[in-house]
Amino acid sequence: MTEPQVEVRRSKRRRQTVSAYRDGDKVIVLLPDRMSRTEEKRWVADMLSRLQRSETRRRSPARESDEALVERCRQLSEKYLDGRAVPHGVRWVRPMRTRWASCTPSEGTIRVSRRLRDVPGWVLDYVLVHELAHLLVPGHGADFWAWVRGYPKTERAIGYLEGLSAAAHLELDLDGDVETPLGSKSDT
Repeated sequence: MTEPQVEVRRSKRRRQTVSAYRDGDKVIVLLPDRMSRTEEKRWVADMLSRLQRSETRRRSPARESDEALVERCRQLSEKYLDGRAVPHGVRWVRPMRTRWASCTPSEGTIRVSRRLRDVPGWVLDYVLVHELAHLLVPGHGADFWAWVRGYPKTERAIGYLEGLSAAAHLELDLDGDVETPLGSKSDT
């Protein structure tokens, strides 16, 4: 794995704390101005390590492959949907223009936008539970939401996705329209 580009920002107002965050492909490390170059080097290495650990913990292993996505769906179905939602296929697809994911209940297939590869695991889990629930209930009625709300971080994940959409100026729909008569298709 290649080392990310690092930008160090020193501040005279910063006294005792060091922090780091990602800004696109770059890592920004914030340091007190009084820190020596030796301390800077040590802190930058430490903050890169901490950031990597934090990001690794947050990410779902399901982001690695379609097979991993299928396995995660199996686990989520067992835990939140009584094992009743069994998709015939689950795969990552290129970013969708108006959806985070979609489900075709009549075919038992689920497609997940690659935009979700780097979201926290609990957000991806929500999207997967949402789509798996469409295998049980095609629409977005009360019975559908009863299944989805069995996932404890539903409201939090919806808020995260709404924020992500707004920040990226995307017009992605969380509820989506359900096409049932002809295509038996449901989207998130």
